[in-house]
Amino acid sequence: MTLSLGDGRPILAFDVGGTDIKSALFDAGGHALGVERTPTPLAGSETPVALTARLAELAAELTSRFPRTTPTAAGVIVPGIVDSTRGIGVYASNLGWHDAPIRELAADALGMPVAFDHDVRAAAWAEHLMGGARAFDDVFVMVIGTGIAGSLIVDGRLHPAGGYAGEIGHSPVAGGSECPCGAYGCLETVASAGAIARRYTELSGHTTDGARAVFARAAAGDTVATAVVDAAIDALVLALAQLTAMLAPQAVVIGGGLSRAGDALFEPLRTRLDARLSFHRRPQLLPAQLGEDAGLLGAAIIARERTDAAA
Repeated sequence: MTLSLGDGRPILAFDVGGTDIKSALFDAGGHALGVERTPTPLAGSETPVALTARLAELAAELTSRFPRTTPTAAGVIVPGIVDSTRGIGVYASNLGWHDAPIRELAADALGMPVAFDHDVRAAAWAEHLMGGARAFDDVFVMVIGTGIAGSLIVDGRLHPAGGYAGEIGHSPVAGGSECPCGAYGCLETVASAGAIARRYTELSGHTTDGARAVFARAAAGDTVATAVVDAAIDALVLALAQLTAMLAPQAVVIGGGLSRAGDALFEPLRTRLDARLSFHRRPQLLPAQLGEDAGLLGAAIIARERTDAAA
């Protein structure tokens, strides 16, 4: 990681996913030390305790490797529905918890204050301060990967709504299928990177290396790939048109694996969204800039901000 947060208090940062944990120690200059990925411990109903114990082990390893840097707080971010005000992991299907007191457990395990938040919300905040969303006070940051998630920034401030805002991946669109969330026709059943690859395989009978490979096949004239890509883009346009009509963001910043399709995604998305709108303010559609580092940077940023505010 080459980006620096700038001067401030040393911080531990943990970006927890359903498969692995990305961890780092940020020094007083804001430089990331010891960045690595390790498996996320999954233990059913005991996952919150197992996870926070693992965070304590990672913290001990980092501070042992870099003894000149002593962290004063930690940032922990997780997927799912997150109530950052209460410090609760409300629900995370891939981590198997409901109403888990992650912030309290992590603070006890680490022995220091913990800032706790949603992974995409923290990544969006990093993009707002340092990346593709930094020029805007009203912006929606959307991550399109295995699923689709987003975060709202309104008047230069995160809008979490108790952890429920930004779930654009579960907005209804035409042509969707049953979603693991329990609803039918969610955006991410059509337009996520996982859905694009899956739908192509189902319709063509051929396996693919992923969504970007489907985009490449569409560009090469594969009619099935073209149909799958067109359906995904149309679904994204519908969701973004609804977002634009209700919230009028200045920009929509798109990250995640699918954003690396580049112009093959952004050009038709811009053209079709423009055609769909009438009097509305057109949001700029821009790629995210921080890549896979956004979540870890966001975890460090919120830890610094909230610890400073409490001091």
